[in-house]
Amino acid sequence: MLLGIKRIYDKAAITDGKRILVDGLWPRGVKKSTANIDEWVKEVAPSKELRMWFSHNIARWKGFKKRYMSELKGNRKVEYLAEMATTSDITLIYSTKDERHNNAVVLYGLVKASMKAIAKQQNSG
Repeated sequence: MLLGIKRIYDKAAITDGKRILVDGLWPRGVKKSTANIDEWVKEVAPSKELRMWFSHNIARWKGFKKRYMSELKGNRKVEYLAEMATTSDITLIYSTKDERHNNAVVLYGLVKASMKAIAKQQNSG
């Protein structure tokens, strides 16, 4: 199955599969009725403190990644997303302008790794 990543402000496509919002705050200027979001998984968003500390400052990107991965350690929703992605196409949706330095990019890597672990487990059992 396919795992994707996309800004909420980009046009939705059939190839997106299930569109999962992974931000803690609802995106500015987007109506819930027209957002084309299948599920909002706030539990995987960075904490308010981490989000405010990072403040999209690229100089803090490495520190943000490390702290955010630490926050996600043991978070069952990461595994939930990975399990979902092993049976259907999903796209992680985020709102920030920076397409390379955001929580969805980090989460994407963790979900991909979890998908590989699930596949390995299924193949060995």
